[in-house]
Amino acid sequence: MTPDSALPVAQRNALLAELNTLLEAERAGARVALETGRALDEPRMAELVERIRLDEVRWCGMLLRAIRALDATPSDLTGAFHGKAMAIADVEQRLAFLNRGQAWVVRKLQSLLQGPLPDFLRADLADMLAAHESNIGLVEAALPPKAS
Repeated sequence: MTPDSALPVAQRNALLAELNTLLEAERAGARVALETGRALDEPRMAELVERIRLDEVRWCGMLLRAIRALDATPSDLTGAFHGKAMAIADVEQRLAFLNRGQAWVVRKLQSLLQGPLPDFLRADLADMLAAHESNIGLVEAALPPKAS
């Protein structure tokens, strides 16, 4: 993957900051899903959480590759979202919180997609947006109304 359009330095740096923020958030989401999945007894919900975890891992990989393609070093941090989510003892409430985190990512992606991006990255971010929107709908459908 190579950038097919050069961005001015300030735009590139701003984009890299956003991509690293998303990477840290996706890493946090993957850990929350992993740890939450271990606490679930209901197979249908466990499968859903595993699907979300795999999706988060997928997007971590895409973001890592994109940051490297822009000749930068990816952050190795995990977002604070992980600690906040894991502090919620009730699993349904934690999943509702995870969904709010997914919605935050959706807003970030929508904002990024409005600005200048290398062509190679635009399609990946659009796919990431669609996947997060889908996951939000799946979790909303699976949770009781009070939790979401």
